[in-house]
Amino acid sequence: MQLDNTRFGTIEFQDGDVVALPEGMVGFPQWTRFVLVQTREGSPFRWLQSVEDPSLAFLLADPSAYCPDYAPEIPDAAARALALTEETPCLLLVTAAIPRGRPEDMTLNLAAPVVINLETKVGAQVILENEAYTMKHRVFEQAPQPAGTKAA
Repeated sequence: MQLDNTRFGTIEFQDGDVVALPEGMVGFPQWTRFVLVQTREGSPFRWLQSVEDPSLAFLLADPSAYCPDYAPEIPDAAARALALTEETPCLLLVTAAIPRGRPEDMTLNLAAPVVINLETKVGAQVILENEAYTMKHRVFEQAPQPAGTKAA
């Protein structure tokens, strides 16, 4: 199968490449079928591209590339819904926001990771119960502002 969009051009994929997110992403429950697109080998970023709406894609990042101590505990109900056990191969990614022209202001949503069971190809964006993780975790330290100037 193939998908044409303006961001990546033509994406070719097989049925086995499709990841089902039965609940969709937070705020986008109507789109439930996606493919993961990695545009550069070795990059910590991937796109979660909707196969139902070619204009919809979410930028995801491997949190270990920026937050090596990130070890969220997936709530039991979510683990059961995804059929996850200690032995189940899974993929844990987080949504990333990079303001246009300001990569130094990149943030990661550590409070709601995307967890995918790699055996079943079923995933979910899981809302964590740990308040230590924020929705807008700054990846890079904010540069100190020179005296007499305001932060943007």
